[in-house]
Parts: sequence; C-alpha cells; structure tokens
Amino acid sequence: MIDEIWKRDEIESPCIKLCVLHSKAKICIGCHRSADEIQKWPKYSSKERQLIIEKLPSRGKILFKRRGGRNGRLRDYSNL
Repeated sequence: MIDEIWKRDEIESPCIKLCVLHSKAKICIGCHRSADEIQKWPKYSSKERQLIIEKLPSRGKILFKRRGGRNGRLRDYSNL
C-alpha cells in the first residue's frame, strides 16, 4: 500500500549519477542532458521529458575521449 502512495506515472530522470558537464559540448557526460534541461526537469511535462529522452542517444555521439596527443587537441569543436 505504501508503494502505491509514492508511485508516479512520470518519466524518470535519465541521470546515472555521473554528473559532469563536458567543457565544450556543455552537456552532462552521464545523461547527455544540458544544464538547463537538468535544472528544469522537475517542471517539465511528461511529453517534454519524452522529447528530451528521445534526443539523448544522438547527443552521446558528440562526446569522445581525447586521444592521440596533438591530434586530439587540434580536433575541431565548432560543430558542437
């Protein structure tokens, strides 16, 4: 009975407790949401949350580890 009281029909946060904003892309490296989306998450409707969640997989592709010494530092971030 207690579980029913606390149960919600809302879309859960995609947070995975790895909360660090990527310095160039300005999105969380854990859940791929922007700082603005993270801050406003509790106020979003279910429809707004669903639209954000649908975009997250494509955002993860722009995050990468810098590798290759000089080549990694020279990579172009202008398309982020």
